[in-house]
Amino acid sequence: MKQGRILIVEDERSMADALHAGLKDAGYEAVSAYYGENGFELFRQEHFDLVLLDVNLGDVSGFDLCRRIRLADISVGIIMLTSLHELSSKTIGYDAGADDYIVKPFDFQELLLKIGALLKRTMKTAAPVSILKCLNLEVDLNKKEAKRGDIKINLTAKEFHLLEFLMRNKDRVVSRAEIAMHVWGIDFNTNTNVIDVYISYLRNKIDRDFNPKLIHTHFGMGFMLKEKES
Repeated sequence: MKQGRILIVEDERSMADALHAGLKDAGYEAVSAYYGENGFELFRQEHFDLVLLDVNLGDVSGFDLCRRIRLADISVGIIMLTSLHELSSKTIGYDAGADDYIVKPFDFQELLLKIGALLKRTMKTAAPVSILKCLNLEVDLNKKEAKRGDIKINLTAKEFHLLEFLMRNKDRVVSRAEIAMHVWGIDFNTNTNVIDVYISYLRNKIDRDFNPKLIHTHFGMGFMLKEKES
């Protein structure tokens, strides 16, 4: 099997299934999502080296989803699939963070060439991180496990994603809006306290019985995961 795990986000099932079969025949591991939000959830939960992303998705804009994926992972390869030929549409795609663009209908061999070239570049420059550490807190992204010292910490899926985001942004204040976008995949709603509730859940599990405390509130700004108190 070739190196590279590919996520297909395409709401036209016949196209998605054809791409999946073709990529499998070419030696790649591929996963399909028929809805944009499902695709983004898969992307956040699993590791992918490249995303094939349709522009015209039924539930969300492909351009908006591209921006969200790029914010979540600066190194993943993104190829946008579209029936739009206009240069302005391609410009929007590149501005959203796409690496390449292919217009439907396309020759599958041309797509394979684009995929191979992009994977060669991205996988050489950015090997995926599997272990995140902050002091004696350790998060294993492959096993979806967290521990502080020798003590394993049981987290729900959402708690794990929140902790991962804080770990990836260690020593930087992250706003509630950033957390809402990256962890929940939604725009921040000032009428809900769900982020503060989950921050509290995490504190109870990774900070309450340990020193020093790692999660710090910056009032009016957001939260920071850091090793030592100021």
